[in-house]
Amino acid sequence: MSETKAPEGTYFDSERREFIRVRSELDIRYKLIPMTAKPCDGAIYEGVSQNLGGGGLLLTGRVPSGDVVLDLLLQRVAIGINLFLSAGEPPVKALTRVAWVEAPPDGGDRCRIGLQFREITKEDQDRILRYIIKAQLPG
Repeated sequence: MSETKAPEGTYFDSERREFIRVRSELDIRYKLIPMTAKPCDGAIYEGVSQNLGGGGLLLTGRVPSGDVVLDLLLQRVAIGINLFLSAGEPPVKALTRVAWVEAPPDGGDRCRIGLQFREITKEDQDRILRYIIKAQLPG
């Protein structure tokens, strides 16, 4: 039996996601939640999603200081989010973990943060999945 090889330069499974993601610009309010005894500033920040999936999202927003980035990546600090899927509905609430942080390309104070849902109710996850299905429907 011969083995089929992918063409040179082709990569499969480069992103192993459990859920598909759709492009979305949704308002998010978020707060840093300490998972250890070290306190956070308690501020509520505002950001925007760039994409959304059943397992997480891409957030563009402000990180308060450079020293908290390491705590985020080491999961000593989580991010609690309120995600606004549509006007008039209560926000989706979730506790997330930071998968990665990308520095601001222009030296500004807004960066891109890959978030994975850590704690989310079944109802809120179902709301996200319904949003994703609707976003893929034509017209």
